[in-house]
Amino acid sequence: MPRNIYRYVLETSGWHQLCLVVLTIAVFLLEVVPLELQRRIVDDMVKHRDFWWIAGLAAVYAGTALVQGGTKLVLNVYRSWVGERATRDLRHRVHALVSSQSAASSTPEAEGVQASMMVAEVESIGGFVGGSVSEPLLQGGILCSVLAYMVHVDFWMAGTAFVLFVPQLVFVPLMQGAMNRRTHARVRVIRQLSVSVVKGTRSDDASDRTDDKRIQRVFELNMGIFKFKFSMNFLMNLSTQLQIVGALLVGGWAVYEQRLEIGGVVAFISGIGRITDPWGDLVNYFRDANITQVKFGLVRDAVNQQAPVPDPTGT
Repeated sequence: MPRNIYRYVLETSGWHQLCLVVLTIAVFLLEVVPLELQRRIVDDMVKHRDFWWIAGLAAVYAGTALVQGGTKLVLNVYRSWVGERATRDLRHRVHALVSSQSAASSTPEAEGVQASMMVAEVESIGGFVGGSVSEPLLQGGILCSVLAYMVHVDFWMAGTAFVLFVPQLVFVPLMQGAMNRRTHARVRVIRQLSVSVVKGTRSDDASDRTDDKRIQRVFELNMGIFKFKFSMNFLMNLSTQLQIVGALLVGGWAVYEQRLEIGGVVAFISGIGRITDPWGDLVNYFRDANITQVKFGLVRDAVNQQAPVPDPTGT
């Protein structure tokens, strides 16, 4: 198996990833169309345009939502299929590893590690493979397209929103790094617990106390992760609300000065809502990428150690 998770992605699903990229580009390019339609519909309402014109724009809006939603549905099902193929491949590899070891030579430690790999670790690795390329492209594409549209609507509103967004570029990486360290430690402690469970009958006071400490350690690590996760969500949501307040103030002044129509403010506020989820999903992606690389490394090392060594004589 390759050393890096992304090389494994290319080896097992290279052409499928290319198809996923095409679908992903179509999805994020359609993201700004509803924003522009919202702006036009609201402006036409204020101007008392003919109702049938507004109804036509609403029909286009509904059609765009249907096309974008259908494309995203195909994208999600396709990359889930790619992920499940990778999970199946990894399970075959781990099963081959288990089958290659005789019952007499297998140790409780090895059995515990293999059980952890077969049940839990390959599942998350396969899930990551499905969205390894399309997920950051989709969320990054949505961010860039919506931000470009927001600048197009009003530069000063976009500048205000960006200034209020900047603190997230500081606290999100710091808090995410703290969560990553705790998650890595949690994976290793759970593996140790799996080994202890497979040992089964060899139970004594010392081993029980060790397992109790491991269980307590997992609890403490999980609570640390939860505290950082929900604190980060709180700060990100607060930042979003402050961006909306800034847009209302700056956009309201622009409308008052007749530099901007009210539909632009409505579309801009809707755009702020549309960049919150992609940013959060990108943060989650890089967290999962870090964790998955650790899990992949553990599975790779176990499988590669048992891989047959080629005969140098060629016989």
